[in-house]
Amino acid sequence: MQISVIGSGSEHEKRAEAVGRLLAERGCTVVCGGLGEVMVAAARGAKSAGGTTIGILPSEDGAAANEWIDHVVVTGIGHARNLAVVASGQAVIAVGGRWGTLAEIGFARVLGRPVVILEPGWELEGAERAATPEEAVERALSLAAS
Repeated sequence: MQISVIGSGSEHEKRAEAVGRLLAERGCTVVCGGLGEVMVAAARGAKSAGGTTIGILPSEDGAAANEWIDHVVVTGIGHARNLAVVASGQAVIAVGGRWGTLAEIGFARVLGRPVVILEPGWELEGAERAATPEEAVERALSLAAS
């Protein structure tokens, strides 16, 4: 199973790393945007548990991917790559974030992908909420399986 982890903000890295680790421990591949902050933390967490990571980059430069990405997808389409990030997961976990994260949540919902927002985060109708990384992972996996 592939789960997309989205978000931004260095203040959210500890929780994103826990999400990545917990997903890998459950046998999931972590899909993210492949760059820094939440993306690097989720990938680092997944790799710490022996997991596999996919980074979908906005540029055409594969070298821009963080060191924890196993499979790099270069797009050259800038923010439009956000659609590919959420479309590649069977569920989406949002950790922090700004406008790009909001766009990803919107794309995920249009595609019918379940979204779990790890507190604190965007307050949006139709998205599940979780208080802890453990709860976010459990909820995402349950929603993806249904």
